[in-house]
Amino acid sequence: MGREQPSGSMEVEKKKKRKKKSVEDEIPVADAEEIVDEGNKKQKVDATSSAPEPSVNEEKKKKKKKKDRNLEFSDQVIEGTLEENENGAGKVENGEGKKKKKKKTGGQVEASVNSKSQVESVTKPEAEGLFVGVSGVGSDDPKFKPFTSFDIPDVPENVLACCKKFAKPSPIQANSWPFLLTGRDLIGIAATGSGKTLAFGVPCMAHVLKKKSKAKAATPLALVMAPTRELTQQIAEVLEEAGSSCGVKIACIYGGTPKGPQKAALRAGATIIVATPGRLQDLMEEGVCSLKQVSFVVLDEADRMLDLGFEPAIRSIISETNKNRQTLMFSATWPTSVDQLGKEFMQANPIKVTIGSQDLAANHDVMQIVEVLEDRARFQRLDALLAKYHKSRTNRVIVFVLYKKEAVRVEQQLQQRGWKVAAVHGDKGQADRTRAVQSFREGSCPLLVATDVAARGLDIPDVEFVINFSFPLTVEDYVHRIGRTGRAGKKGVAHTFFTQADKQRAGELVNVLREAGQIVSDELLKFGTHVKKKESKLYGAHFKDIDTNAPKATKITFGDSDDE
Repeated sequence: MGREQPSGSMEVEKKKKRKKKSVEDEIPVADAEEIVDEGNKKQKVDATSSAPEPSVNEEKKKKKKKKDRNLEFSDQVIEGTLEENENGAGKVENGEGKKKKKKKTGGQVEASVNSKSQVESVTKPEAEGLFVGVSGVGSDDPKFKPFTSFDIPDVPENVLACCKKFAKPSPIQANSWPFLLTGRDLIGIAATGSGKTLAFGVPCMAHVLKKKSKAKAATPLALVMAPTRELTQQIAEVLEEAGSSCGVKIACIYGGTPKGPQKAALRAGATIIVATPGRLQDLMEEGVCSLKQVSFVVLDEADRMLDLGFEPAIRSIISETNKNRQTLMFSATWPTSVDQLGKEFMQANPIKVTIGSQDLAANHDVMQIVEVLEDRARFQRLDALLAKYHKSRTNRVIVFVLYKKEAVRVEQQLQQRGWKVAAVHGDKGQADRTRAVQSFREGSCPLLVATDVAARGLDIPDVEFVINFSFPLTVEDYVHRIGRTGRAGKKGVAHTFFTQADKQRAGELVNVLREAGQIVSDELLKFGTHVKKKESKLYGAHFKDIDTNAPKATKITFGDSDDE
């Protein structure tokens, strides 16, 4: 028996060698790879290598070659995009052929839209693939048919003077105005650059003029709140232009500047307040601003406004307004986590108008390029991209970063490389922030480095490129960032750096890319496509999804004794 075991062992070894040789003969390509499973961990190995492990130099060469291929592919995409922007073509050369937008058929619409509570958009051709979902009690009433022109009954001509430069209402305007002009509460969800400001601005003006004639004294009648100073200033500019033709005064209130001019604007008889919550709350506590007559309330970028940081201030402010108010909420994204919270501030059964996808979706006019990089390679790549995207040094480009200190560092590094650049972030004073945005808007400094204070709602025309130097903390913020380009029907490009540190958001990002018909690289897919369930900001992951129509919980009391 002792002699038979070695001979059997030798036979097994011979079989293994013959099997290995046959496998090598079957693979003619030198760099062929196969997937092997070691326990639960999968990894790629070289199937033709006779050595157990490749040398360090060979491994480095392979990685470099693969990286060069990825960069070459990205450059092909960029070149095709630049050519499209120059020629105004509707198709993009991406190195592998032409990319076309997916079109939904009428059958798909019927399958996804409930005919009782939602109606299909009639404001855009079906060929453009844009559909409208309208839900809420009475939303299918024929009297709420979308407006197809600016010939709107019961709205004074001087109010509509601000719309003369447009051919017809945008989808969010056309579908929300019929409800807003009859006093309904409304949640409006539409892509960035789709005309949301006038969607609530025109009904706001009409409401104020109607109430103003009955008011005994000049007092605020409408309130618009926004999360950032830059967005507040922008909304105020749009409303001031609209109100100039009908005698409506606007007070723009935000922090970082002296209170004196803002108090003077309120005393001068402003009937519409556009404000950030913090500064408005300060003025209310000082007794300078009363909201008792305010009967029209708007939350712009409402999902961010209902974030944990803003919610207490918003509750306090809205509680001071007229109880018989009309409440509107507008945003480009509307996570389910804020849906129930938003409805707490509104009448029962508010109307909900959704333009485009019900899910988290990016503007389809923006070409999205996601490049997987090592963290230390980002700045070198940024410099190379600016040499392509910002070659003329006259076109507008925004570089988004995550933190204030990172914004300072990137701004300084770009200046050292000879780029003329301005920056917007929280560590800068309001005067410097306003000056930077204004120089970018005017084109005197068309390269801007910004944190997410410039990601939401900021409307600057003709921003051709957005570069995400750092990926944001949420995919919702990513959608808002890239929405700074491709506005008002124009084409744009968003180029994003994605690193190992961002892998938890890979699944959601892949979904956004696929929904928009964009290219999803293999490098990104390696991070996985799993989407982590959203957690409650108050209670973490320990919560249960509850239907919005579920009955309220009842309080249970117990006696003093543990035996009861």
